Amino acid sequence: MCSADRINPLSELVAVDPLYSPMEGTILKTKQMTAHEKFFEIRLEGGKELGHLPGQFVIFSLFGIGEAPISVSSSPTKKDKSTFEVVTRKVGVFTAAMHKLEPGDKIGVRGPFGRPFPIDDLKGNDLLFVAGGLGIVPLRSLIQFVMDKRRDFGEVTILLGCREPKDRLFTNEIEEWGRMTDINYACTVDRADPEWKGNVGVITTLIPGVDIDLKRTYAVVVGPPIMYKFVIAELLKKGLSGDQIVISLERRMKCGLGKCGHCQINGKYTCQDGPTFIYSELKTLEEAL
Repeated sequence: MCSADRINPLSELVAVDPLYSPMEGTILKTKQMTAHEKFFEIRLEGGKELGHLPGQFVIFSLFGIGEAPISVSSSPTKKDKSTFEVVTRKVGVFTAAMHKLEPGDKIGVRGPFGRPFPIDDLKGNDLLFVAGGLGIVPLRSLIQFVMDKRRDFGEVTILLGCREPKDRLFTNEIEEWGRMTDINYACTVDRADPEWKGNVGVITTLIPGVDIDLKRTYAVVVGPPIMYKFVIAELLKKGLSGDQIVISLERRMKCGLGKCGHCQINGKYTCQDGPTFIYSELKTLEEAL
C-alpha cells in the first residue's frame, strides 16, 4: 500500500464530476461547540458554490483516513455563497481525524447528494420544526432558508430537545429564535442542571401544547431514530396526516451514489431516494423507522 506522502494532493486531482471526484475544500473557521461536536466553515477551491439545497449532504475525504457523509448545516441563502457550514460529532476514526483540522487545512468534498426537503410543498404553509439532539444540524439549513425567505411561509414553530443544557448546539442562534416575535420557539432537556430554567422532559411533551392548523401545516422532524416513533405518534394524534410529516433518515450512508447498497431499505436508497422522506412513503418500510 502506498504511504500517505506518495498520494497526489487534492490540488492535483482533475475534478471531472463533483459527485465522483473530490473538490478541494479549505477550512476557514472551526469552533468546538460541545465536548463531542465541532463546527466547520469551508470554502471550495476557487470560491465555487456548493450548490446545495436544505436537507442535502456532502461526503468529506481525508487522504490516508477515508471518507464520511456529513449533512450541510448552512442555507444556500447565506450571504457568502462560496462557503458552507457543517457540524460533526466525534464518533469514529474519520470524525476524530476531522476534529483535528484547523483553519487553513484542506479536505476533499464530494456532492451535494440526496433529495432535499420539499421546499416547494412547504411554501405558503405553517411549519412545525421538531429537532432532537444532533438533528438540529441538518434542520438548521432549512430553518435559515425559511428565515431568509420569511414572507414565503406561514407560522413557524421550532421545538428543540436535547439530553442536557450543555448539549445544545448553536446556542446564540437558538437564543435569538426565542426572542423573535414571528416564530414560536420552545426547548426542553431530558436532565436539567442548576442553571436551567426551561422545560424538562422528552421532546414529545412539547407537542400537545402546539396549535396546529390541520389544513396548512407541515411538520419537519429530524433526530435520532428512536425519537421518530414517538414524535410521529404525537403528530398523528394531533391530526396531521402522513403526507404532512417530513423526516430525514441518515441511515448507514456511505458512497452517496446508491452503488454500494449500504443504506438500502427494501429497494430504497437513503442517499438517493432520501435522506428526506414524506412519512407516508415509509409506512410500508418497517425497517426504516
